[in-house]
Amino acid sequence: MERSAGILLPVFSLPGAYGIGTLGREARAFIDFLHTAGQRWWQVLPVGPTGAGDSPYTSVSTFAGNPLFIDPEDLADRGLLTKEDLAAAKLPWAAAVDYGAVYARRETLLRRAFSRLSGAEAQKVRNFAVQRPWLREYALYRALKARFHEAAWTDWPDRALRDHEAAAVEAARRELAEEIAYHEAVQFWFFSQWEAMKQYANGLGVKIIGDLPIYVSLDSADVWSERKEFLLDGDGLPARVAGVPPDYFSEEGQLWGNPLYDWAAMKADGFGWWIRRVEGASHLYDAIRIDHFRAFESYWSVPAGAESAKEGRWEKGPGMDLLGVLTGWFPNITYIAEDLGLLTPEVHQLRERAGLPGMKVLEFAFSGPDNAYLPHHYTSPVCICYAGTHDNDTALGWYDHAGAAERDYAERYLAVSGRENVGRALLRCGMASTAALFVAQMQDYLGLGSEGRINVPGVAEGNWRWRMAPGAAADELAAEIRALTGTYSRC
Repeated sequence: MERSAGILLPVFSLPGAYGIGTLGREARAFIDFLHTAGQRWWQVLPVGPTGAGDSPYTSVSTFAGNPLFIDPEDLADRGLLTKEDLAAAKLPWAAAVDYGAVYARRETLLRRAFSRLSGAEAQKVRNFAVQRPWLREYALYRALKARFHEAAWTDWPDRALRDHEAAAVEAARRELAEEIAYHEAVQFWFFSQWEAMKQYANGLGVKIIGDLPIYVSLDSADVWSERKEFLLDGDGLPARVAGVPPDYFSEEGQLWGNPLYDWAAMKADGFGWWIRRVEGASHLYDAIRIDHFRAFESYWSVPAGAESAKEGRWEKGPGMDLLGVLTGWFPNITYIAEDLGLLTPEVHQLRERAGLPGMKVLEFAFSGPDNAYLPHHYTSPVCICYAGTHDNDTALGWYDHAGAAERDYAERYLAVSGRENVGRALLRCGMASTAALFVAQMQDYLGLGSEGRINVPGVAEGNWRWRMAPGAAADELAAEIRALTGTYSRC
């Protein structure tokens, strides 16, 4: 990876007229901004259809795209929507996504577009479905969830369908053919728009970093259709679930509740599920950030029904057995290891053996001069420096909530004092570091406090909602960022 810089901004945070960011003109405008600002990378969060809490990390599919990100104006250009349809779908701009309102309008809009699908466009959808084997199960899963009033598949009243028995599944395919076709069309629109957006970005020298969550949701097409890949009982329920022990994000740890992988079965199969998963992600991203990398070495396993993650234990992960397969099958993919959390020497050794760059987060750095996240400790440029990630506060929010000793050391290290000066100096510090890539949240360049925070780990409500104001990504700001980026040879 060449010396470069990038900006982290979720797709849902883009401004626009439809209540949430889309893959249309707002995405292209932000790509133009990145290009003007001398940035080579746009980092996004997972872009799958979200489940509980609207979190991109609780998707109902590891392969599918989020229908909310589909650009309605592109569908109008295809002759599938009218100006009246677009007007009815618009929402007044707000600083936070109102998911209830967005879901209601977008579902109506996409159903209307599907009702007008015919001819060449319909044939494109059919061709797309044939080329995406995962879509066969995903579309059926969504159709069955609609039939059963969006209940989790573990609660479906038909045991044969819960167990994915062949006869029951094929009968459902015939009965729900129209609903299945709708979900195939929605995915075609998402991926065709994403491909066009990515081509536009790459044409301007901007590449996309995507996030591959370590786990998938229990209520997902993946677990329902491929239960053999996960540690589940005869009813499809996990005996143990995923989480992390207490750390700097949460005193209680985090009880995620995702099913754990049956690593022995996956290894015996040659990790085929993971190969398919990364192959799908490679169509979306130029670089893949492997979420919660430390679980590849050892993962936190919590008994199902436990009240907190404190009741868990460490279990051995797949290590180089899996990483060797992924780097061998996809040698041209740039991987980033999200090596944060409670790390051991074995985790660092695994990352180094796999040849993956790790992450250095400046907001974690100022506990004292021995902190490994301080730039003067970077022993190799093969790392990625972040001011903060989507799980952190903004730079100004971090300063506002830091303890007195942490603030004092940060001000001495950065040779500035005061809230705004520290915020700017943090960005300059990351740019000046030897890290191959420096990434900052867009909110930090906008000078926002905690009102711009994306996610508070361990807190269930109010996350994944922040939106950038229209006009915030202005030419003047791009010029400032480009000057800073150029100063440290990252343009």
